[in-house]
Amino acid sequence: MKKKLRVALLFGGRSVEHEISVQSAKNIFTALDPARYEAVLVGIDFEGRWHTIEAAFLLEASQGTRVPVDRPRLAVVPGGGRRFLIPALDEEAIPMLGDEIDVVFPILHGPHGEDGTVQGLLQLAGVPFVGCGVLGSAAGMDKDVMKRLLRDAGLPVGRFVTLDESSAKNAHFDLIVEQVGAPFFVKPSNLGSSVGIHKVSNPAEWERYRADALRYDHKIIVEEFVDGREIEVAVLGNRPFSVESASLPGEIAPKGEFYDYQSKYLNSDGAKLFAPATLDTKQRDEFRRLAAKTCDILCVSGLSRVDFFLRKSDGAIFVNEINTFPGFTRVSMFPKLWEVSGLSYSALIDRMVELALERHNADSRLDTSLSI
Repeated sequence: MKKKLRVALLFGGRSVEHEISVQSAKNIFTALDPARYEAVLVGIDFEGRWHTIEAAFLLEASQGTRVPVDRPRLAVVPGGGRRFLIPALDEEAIPMLGDEIDVVFPILHGPHGEDGTVQGLLQLAGVPFVGCGVLGSAAGMDKDVMKRLLRDAGLPVGRFVTLDESSAKNAHFDLIVEQVGAPFFVKPSNLGSSVGIHKVSNPAEWERYRADALRYDHKIIVEEFVDGREIEVAVLGNRPFSVESASLPGEIAPKGEFYDYQSKYLNSDGAKLFAPATLDTKQRDEFRRLAAKTCDILCVSGLSRVDFFLRKSDGAIFVNEINTFPGFTRVSMFPKLWEVSGLSYSALIDRMVELALERHNADSRLDTSLSI
């Protein structure tokens, strides 16, 4: 009888996207095939402490649920390999922890989870993990760095301006309009799930909304407003990527001015999701090609979702951003796109685990000794 893979689901985290992470973890946990996997649940609370979590908690989690702080705490052992999780010094033995972890599923969104921090910790520990490595995670999280890399590689991106706390306070509305046009969007450079994003049409809104964006990051990005359709492509694989690594494109049609946090996670009627999107063959192929190219340029691996704009006036395509660990809630586009592309939810999870093990095995073959 084949041994089950022990998969540690890591969720929660020190991010405004904490509750979304819990919901994503719940969906993935319920979709894991119990004949193939043994799940170990590890929650990170808002203070950054790691805890063992029982299955009942996750199964009963509703919108707004946070990782509790009163569960047994864990410590991470760098270089511990597949025994990298141990009880914290003041904790007794934790039976549910067991021994080896075969692969970690970091179901974390936003800073302190999707930005390369946890990925670096897991890499130091020497354990296989699902999703992007340090470089791809960090580049994908920082919208300023991401857009500069894509622009310099020749991919189509909209006009943008990056401002820090000092330059943002001195940036007048009219100067921004000269650079990116009006209206425009302002957002934190390092955040996701549409938190802190605002559409700006006048000087008063600029004063108010830039301050809100700076609540979440030291750097904000101002982007050109593209009047167009919002197209998304899911990507699955390790480098190098090809068109076959990309799903059929889908479309988000928000009922409000844009696809905000409420529409994404709290209001199922806030937007219509079309999977696949209604596109001609040439457009569909171009979106898939650009999605694969974006992933190669940003050095991502495992899974990601690339978001685009299709301008209404002339059909021009712009890469908007990449999400290196897209949501897995009941309204998330990533699993929907793979389902219409022929990959079921459970098969999608299997493939993500396989890619994690493939990358880890490839990395393990690299020579780390100095031989002259």
